[in-house]
Amino acid sequence: MWPMDPSRKEVLRFAVSCRVLTLVLQALFNVVIPDHRAEAFSPPRLTPSGSVDQLVEGLLGGLSHWDAEHFLFIAEHGYLYEHNFAFFPGFPLALLVGAELLRPLRALLNLRSCLLISVALLNSLFSVLAAVALHDLGCLVLHCPRQAFYGALLFCLSPANVFLAAGYSEALFALLTFSAMGQLERGRSWTSGLLFALATGVRSNGLVNIGFLVYSQCQSFLSSLMVLNPLRQLLKLMGSVFLSVLILGLPFALFQYYAYTQFCLSGSAHPIPKPLLQLAVDKGYRIVEGNEPPWCSWELPLIYSYIQDIYWNVGFLRYYELKQVPNFLLAAPVALLVAWATWTYVTTHPWFCLTLGMQRSKKSKTLEKSDSGFLGPRVFVYLVHAAALLLFGSLCMHVQVLTRFLGSSTPIVYWFPAYLLQDQEPLLRSLETAPWKPLAGACPPGQKVPRNSIVGLLYNWKTCSLVTRCILGYFLSYWLLGLLLHCNFLPWT
Repeated sequence: MWPMDPSRKEVLRFAVSCRVLTLVLQALFNVVIPDHRAEAFSPPRLTPSGSVDQLVEGLLGGLSHWDAEHFLFIAEHGYLYEHNFAFFPGFPLALLVGAELLRPLRALLNLRSCLLISVALLNSLFSVLAAVALHDLGCLVLHCPRQAFYGALLFCLSPANVFLAAGYSEALFALLTFSAMGQLERGRSWTSGLLFALATGVRSNGLVNIGFLVYSQCQSFLSSLMVLNPLRQLLKLMGSVFLSVLILGLPFALFQYYAYTQFCLSGSAHPIPKPLLQLAVDKGYRIVEGNEPPWCSWELPLIYSYIQDIYWNVGFLRYYELKQVPNFLLAAPVALLVAWATWTYVTTHPWFCLTLGMQRSKKSKTLEKSDSGFLGPRVFVYLVHAAALLLFGSLCMHVQVLTRFLGSSTPIVYWFPAYLLQDQEPLLRSLETAPWKPLAGACPPGQKVPRNSIVGLLYNWKTCSLVTRCILGYFLSYWLLGLLLHCNFLPWT
């Protein structure tokens, strides 16, 4: 799919290495450190566990904690409880496909063990491919191979690392989103729209990606306005926007309609195993056979909005409580990173931003020729997307999820630190003229010299600039702490 140039090979190699190390460390932490007893969704096991199942649980059980349990439950039993509908079906379907490929092992393993193995293998694959897709996207948008390379390497050390490995949908969503963005940059709007639609079937914030298609169509409209029939182009624009909204919104609408048929239409109930039925009674979970939920009588019966409101208490400024200060501090680094990126770009190109990047003047042509990298004109739409996600996530969501929310949705989280590293780290600037020469003192004598620039900076930690230390310190600490805490049922982002 992608030509294997040296930088892409290095991204692929580093991504695979990080995935393997992640699985090894989570297994080690899961075995050595006892799990914290958390008040989280924990359904009973309906099938007996053999010795091999217990081994799989011991090695990979850290990938099944917190929300991952919901995805595994849905893949195994379907959408039995009302609150299950907060989790979109794309990732559970992928897990079922993975479990089906492992069917020859069913003589030794039960379905849950197969699903756990699918989580480990599929999310490792999705994460590696997402890193390569981000590198590909960076080369297309930034026109600066170095920044694209650094950004992809930083994605391998993402602060959201544990959620890219555990039974969450972030890895699949990142792969689909970055791939769709790359296809759109190549002018393949239909392929891009299909990938964006699949991303919407994985996570609800995929709906925001409609903006990329609409922005691209508006740019095409303005560029052809002076050449072709304006009325005809306007009608074409309106039709394209309508199709974009329809295609990207269809997975969301179908999922909501499926929930409506289950809870609001008679005769749609399915038999529920007694242990799961008893769990619903004990915990107060609503099932299909209970009373009709209130959202069924809404003018627009959206179960997703109802669940976010009633079950998770998600809403405007609802999370702004004194007791949530630790969670705000936990999300502060990624929020500051995106805010800093926005401020840097806007203050560098204020008029370009005021005209929404659609000005057609000599100055804009000069901008396109002179600026590459993060400050280039094609980054504008990605920055608006990141700023919009940050604003919504800060005001209307559980703020601690910002790290994984932004880390799996926008390349800005990786492109801006890559820009800062290239701009303010003398060790990296020395590599610009000799891309694959080793850094001075990068490795101890007798060891193989790393071709990975980020690894080289880690070897030269003491001589790195303050900005480099802050960036790498943040990425590495969250990469490691996430594994340590999340995999043992301790609170994390």
